[in-house]
Amino acid sequence: MTAHLALIRRHPIKSVGGEGLDQVTLQAARRLPGDREWAVLTEAGERHALTSQTDGQPDRWLPKSCFLRGVVSADLQAVTGGWSEGRLTLSHPRNGSLSLDPETEGARLIDWLRPLWRENAPAPSRLVRGAAIWTDQKWPWLSILSLASLRDLETRTGQPLGTHRWRGNLWIEGWAPFAERELIGQVIRIGAVELRIAAHVGRCDATSANTDTGQPDIDMVATLDHLYGHTDFGVFAEVVTGGQLRLQDQVSA
Repeated sequence: MTAHLALIRRHPIKSVGGEGLDQVTLQAARRLPGDREWAVLTEAGERHALTSQTDGQPDRWLPKSCFLRGVVSADLQAVTGGWSEGRLTLSHPRNGSLSLDPETEGARLIDWLRPLWRENAPAPSRLVRGAAIWTDQKWPWLSILSLASLRDLETRTGQPLGTHRWRGNLWIEGWAPFAERELIGQVIRIGAVELRIAAHVGRCDATSANTDTGQPDIDMVATLDHLYGHTDFGVFAEVVTGGQLRLQDQVSA
């Protein structure tokens, strides 16, 4: 099978929902546009944000510990949705739906998220955009994952896991299982775009949550370590040569 781009995923709000795209234009040394553009600060994260901000928005990258994350509250993993007619439309199986303009209605999102957030954790404070894209890594990377690797993991665990719990950007069909692990340092091409594979994606307990229910259904970190001798799933890549990506674009390494 010729390897090809099977899924493009973007997550407008860090750890809250996600959407599929048919195409996207990438620029050299930039992240996937619109991915983790927004994030929800916690009250504890405000201490970091207030040390450097412009017009009330953070003007530098902040560490992931400043924000709401699925590793702290698994219920966030069950939020779905993205952009629709100029608004963010989100839903959760036990919390209903919400449509908002993130520029002006961030407070509505905070209220909607409170029931999904762990009570003894620092409370959600405000929705921020800021100067940075709020990926976990400070570097301008996006993530690439393999559907064959996912199928191998699902077969070995005996349960469906799906793509959403991994919150990846680009999913490739046609590689051998875990062949992506051998690409570190290499440049691959997807359509006209060139990407340098930079590092493995180490996983945390957020991936233990079932994205249909928001409840843990596996100890993913322990499972990866037991089955494969590491806790990685997927790789990070930096865009070397930009261009437009489309679903079904061929992948060459």
